[in-house]
Amino acid sequence: MAKLYFRHGTVGSAKTLNLLAVAHNYRQQGKQVLLIKPELDTRFGKENIKSRAGLEMEADILVSEKTDILSAPFEGVSCLLVDEAQFLAMGHIDQLREIALVKSIPVICYGLRTDFRGKLFPGALRLMELADSIEEIKATCFFCNRKSIMNLKHVNGRATLEGPQVQLGAEEKYFPACYRCYREQLTAAEKKEQLVAAD
Repeated sequence: MAKLYFRHGTVGSAKTLNLLAVAHNYRQQGKQVLLIKPELDTRFGKENIKSRAGLEMEADILVSEKTDILSAPFEGVSCLLVDEAQFLAMGHIDQLREIALVKSIPVICYGLRTDFRGKLFPGALRLMELADSIEEIKATCFFCNRKSIMNLKHVNGRATLEGPQVQLGAEEKYFPACYRCYREQLTAAEKKEQLVAAD
């Protein structure tokens, strides 16, 4: 039976680069892959799947709330690769689970596990519940040499927990951080706010 994989990592852990390398390997062997991404991710263009290292490919399927992934043409497809899977609805993850089971096509999902508040994204939560294989793509904390497990949001150079869960950005908005540095940065930002309010 084909498997449903969830490969997660913090911002800057080369998730998309990993996805594009897997796609390249399949295509180099003459095999067909379907590249899937959420329609809302327009950071590098609507159809583009692009890594920060500069590699890019065009998505075959853009997923919106109304998309039925099960209706896609799967004839001759060897693998499904999903970028930014955390932004998919739980129902779409259920469909990917079904494809792996019924169509016997491996589905490899890449994405964040949690948001900048440390809360699971709905798509990531469903993947944690259903995936056959859950793998961490490791990265180093921006502030020290420990492993990053958090995505620290910052606005105007200050760490924050404010704003909506889905707010697209890269290094200009999010840092990979270990939990110690994540807490320290938020505490320092809170103290600065208190000093400003006191003036």
